[in-house]
Amino acid sequence: MWLALETSSDRASVAVGRPGRIVAEGALEGARRHAGALPGLIEQVLSEANTELSAIEAIVLGDGPGSFTGLRVGAAVAKALVRTRGVALHVTPALMAVAWAARPAPDDRVLAVANALRGEVYAAEYRFPEGGVDVLQVPTVWLPERLLADCPVPDILSGTLPDGLAERLAEWQGGRHPRTVHGLATAGGLLELAARRGGVAVVADPAGWQPQYGRPAEAQAKWEREHGHTLPDSPGQFR
Repeated sequence: MWLALETSSDRASVAVGRPGRIVAEGALEGARRHAGALPGLIEQVLSEANTELSAIEAIVLGDGPGSFTGLRVGAAVAKALVRTRGVALHVTPALMAVAWAARPAPDDRVLAVANALRGEVYAAEYRFPEGGVDVLQVPTVWLPERLLADCPVPDILSGTLPDGLAERLAEWQGGRHPRTVHGLATAGGLLELAARRGGVAVVADPAGWQPQYGRPAEAQAKWEREHGHTLPDSPGQFR
């Protein structure tokens, strides 16, 4: 059995199953609840799957970008389980799971987007040919106007955006309108992606691994603004 954890947004989810097969899944709302409620949610889903933690052979985790707090909680729980249970850790970008949630056709180009705050968005583009995943654009931080001007019009726009921004992105250049889907990354989606070529990556050094936060935490960003330069290894590619 595999255990999947997705905590990149306000909605945390846990699933148990095998690559391509979901046996049980549960979710909770509220990023501030992740730390206290995630262990109990894991126990609940394991019980619904009629299995135990000792039966888990691998963990798959959505590794961002997304909520700084949520990603830290998910990473801490995953690392603790990997260390104590000696199981493998697999990760996949949360935006890939957002794109997969749109249930695209094999030839569809899906632009997955998420609120990056400060008037910006995270965006990445994928295609899902039979049995695989093609990464057309890696997760990056964008200003909405640059995204509209520089990114080719996708077939599907999937994700959750601030009020008003979805309408702006739907009015794409050239008069072409992508199909818009309220896609959410889910733990069950991670298990489904684990069955596809390129859907997940194995973490060789879980102890030294960190999630792809996408951008610095607000406290770090404030320090960098005040001092006029970034700290070493500051996360996030900006367009």
